Amino acid sequence: RRVLFRSGGKAVTVVHGLPAGTAQAADLLRQLKAHCGAGGALKDGALEIQGDQRDRVVAFLARQGFPVRRAGG
Repeated sequence: RRVLFRSGGKAVTVVHGLPAGTAQAADLLRQLKAHCGAGGALKDGALEIQGDQRDRVVAFLARQGFPVRRAGG
């Protein structure tokens, strides 16, 4: 998972390495968007959540039983 900065200097939290099934990834994205209170998208097999949501995403995925490893800062 990484935080990228898109044009305009806005942060985006990116989650890589999740289940490849499109329906499962879309369901997880919906849950993460609701948990973080932010928008998001599924792009190139990665989940993108608007804003710097690193702590919330890590805590949510750990509670769901996913192995979590922070990347970057």
